[in-house]
Amino acid sequence: MTTAPPYPFSQDAGHRRSACLIDPAELPSRTQALLEHGHRLALVAGHDDGDALRAVYLFTAAAPDRRVELHVPLDRAKPSVPSLAGLSFPAGRFEREMRDLFGITPTGHPLPRRLVRHFHWPAGWYPMLDDAGEPPEFGAVDGPYPFRTVEGHGVYEIPVGPVHAGLIEPGHFRFSVVGETILNLKARLWFVHKGLERLFHGRGPCQGVELAERVSGDTAVGHSLAYCQAVEDASDIPVSPVAQRLRAILLELERLYNHVTDLGALCNDVGHAILNTHAQRVRERLLRINDTVTGHRLLRGGIRPGGAEVRALPDPLALSEIGADIAEIVDLALGNTVVADRFTGTAVLTTAQAADLGALGYVARASGLAVDARHDHPFLPRDFPRAAHSRTEGDVLSRFLVRADEIVQSISVITELTGELAGETRSITCGVGQSGGTAHSGVGIVEGWRGTIVHRVEFTAEGRLSRVKIVDPSFFNWPALPVALANTIVPDFPLTNKSFNLSYAGNDL
Repeated sequence: MTTAPPYPFSQDAGHRRSACLIDPAELPSRTQALLEHGHRLALVAGHDDGDALRAVYLFTAAAPDRRVELHVPLDRAKPSVPSLAGLSFPAGRFEREMRDLFGITPTGHPLPRRLVRHFHWPAGWYPMLDDAGEPPEFGAVDGPYPFRTVEGHGVYEIPVGPVHAGLIEPGHFRFSVVGETILNLKARLWFVHKGLERLFHGRGPCQGVELAERVSGDTAVGHSLAYCQAVEDASDIPVSPVAQRLRAILLELERLYNHVTDLGALCNDVGHAILNTHAQRVRERLLRINDTVTGHRLLRGGIRPGGAEVRALPDPLALSEIGADIAEIVDLALGNTVVADRFTGTAVLTTAQAADLGALGYVARASGLAVDARHDHPFLPRDFPRAAHSRTEGDVLSRFLVRADEIVQSISVITELTGELAGETRSITCGVGQSGGTAHSGVGIVEGWRGTIVHRVEFTAEGRLSRVKIVDPSFFNWPALPVALANTIVPDFPLTNKSFNLSYAGNDL
């Protein structure tokens, strides 16, 4: 018999969250029922509980906000779970990740090969197990990677990466092409796996913030907020309306500077360099506002468990001027026939494809899916209207315009929240990390600028972190890139890739 997880189960496990302990055989039927009732699989995490292993499946739903956890205790000597890949595409990738890091086998998986651990990693070594020890000597053990071979008259391959020019992280892209038309693309990632989740182990709740801020450098607010929400959920820490408004302002400031950067980069990828120069000028102005608000250009240091603190509130007049500047850049871009032609109809991700793959963020919204944690899992005292998107055809133009629409909305939200704060810049709840002598868990869900971010934490009875599981939206969106690129041309790859703008670091934890 396996042992139960180290904290109690109830229908009230946390913020709008229930947890239930099940046998492995129950997992497929429970999952199917949840999916049929409008839930999505948001996270799968392996756990090492000492004498047993455990798999945790987090399902979320909106309208109203609901969160359901299924916990599956497993035999440490032979841990396995029935694969859910036939029910959920993201589940199949989570299962491969869990097998690579914990040795938990997904039985019946249709693609049971490595995902995270490259083929020079030694077989039989699972780095997230408590007794894993130092890594054995690496070598050519299970390679080479089995890239799909596309054959036929005129078919050839183009390998790109993993090392790229400029400040871009490593990823290998293998194109199978006829003429210039892409027949198949395989993206091979996990070249920068850092073991980040394990670095949280043993830390106190406040000590985890600095790691959360660095999960993906351009998403310091999104990840630190999701982490702090999870800590607050675990320890039942209240957060004041003032702190929630400050957090929302920081989240939208982060969305602003990243979205305008992407607008310029997309113009640059079709040869309109002068608009990129102007976008970078606006970005620099936004980064200086960030520095004024938090003392850091990437907005680090503003959020902590129990609240938020800024040095100053952003100036609504300055943001209004920036909004007008960005609107002019967008108009100039779309008024150029070359830009409009290159964007329109390029690399379409249909609504059905986005839904099947579990796409998130602006990628999903550009394909017509109303997925947004700001509304599905809200934390503000009141809701704001969803952005009205002018185009949701799933092409590069749609992903460009969704960003432009969200910039307008972000400036409006920041302006309203700044007015409601009436100059207040700090609100921190005391007593962070008080565990009450029992082990506990928490979940945080935030709409980062790329999409929905989920953090799940577990604490020991002594109030130390025993497990942190992080899901960046890029984990869901990377598989959508090759799908959108099917039957496009090779020269459109940089443009399409930028329109998705996925994080390597957030994916390769």
